[in-house]
Amino acid sequence: MENKLRNTNLNNKIHSGKVRDIYSLDENLLLFVATDRISAFDVIMNEVVPSKGIILNNLSAFWFNQLENTKTHFVSKGENFDFSKYTNFQDLDKKILQRSTVVKKAKRIDMECVVRGYITGSAWVEYKNKGTMNEMSLPEGILEAQRFEKPIFTPSTKASEGHDEPLSSNAGKKLIGDKLYEQLEEISIDLYIKAHDFCENKGIILADTKFEFGIIDNEIILIDEVLTPDSSRFWKKDDYSEGNSPNPYDKQFLRDWLNQQDWNKTPPPPSIPNEVINNTLGRYLEIYELLTNDKLNI
Repeated sequence: MENKLRNTNLNNKIHSGKVRDIYSLDENLLLFVATDRISAFDVIMNEVVPSKGIILNNLSAFWFNQLENTKTHFVSKGENFDFSKYTNFQDLDKKILQRSTVVKKAKRIDMECVVRGYITGSAWVEYKNKGTMNEMSLPEGILEAQRFEKPIFTPSTKASEGHDEPLSSNAGKKLIGDKLYEQLEEISIDLYIKAHDFCENKGIILADTKFEFGIIDNEIILIDEVLTPDSSRFWKKDDYSEGNSPNPYDKQFLRDWLNQQDWNKTPPPPSIPNEVINNTLGRYLEIYELLTNDKLNI
């Protein structure tokens, strides 16, 4: 029997995002539940990817533990947390526990911190059309999937509705202030380099990724999900060559299929065939196992 979870309906829900449902445990803690919903181009698909939330939850927890010198909001996976003093959250269903994480409440910074080590995805499309990336001019002759000399910070808006929009450095500084922007740029690039090196040792290329940050006690804290196939692009080193589109082990596989459909990237989305759903799940599971050396019982 497939392990699916599209929606949750516990007490004290404070937000339902594209993938995660968020609940308030108390004045200091939140419960994040990674459902099996999947979105692309900021649109939630009608279908779910069975057990995807379990993969995301476990991979984020893995990375939070790997990044031990980074301040994060991570407290515990739901399966390892004692809910006995939380009246509304006792006897949680196994499907919820498998997909849940307890985190510290933070004041979210409304800017998505994208770091690109290679040119691909929307950055490649912009470069082909305009010769720019996030309004930055790039040299002529760059090939698809080419590695940059240094990782580049290309933030975007954090839209409550509709599409996230790329931010130039000037627009980003105007949005959150010069000092905070420069701090997030430095932290994000440092995290990307550490994660890229870790992945490379596993035979994986981390092409790009998105981080989110918040503030707790006037300190910048890493929040949300970290380095998952929903928030990152992963390639196998053996598949990689400049000038070609590498085989994706992340959400790009679904995006590529959607780009072949007659769809304007606004709701309602097209129906996704089982073959695409199963292939997406297989890629998520494979990248999890390659990175963690762990096998999930799903």
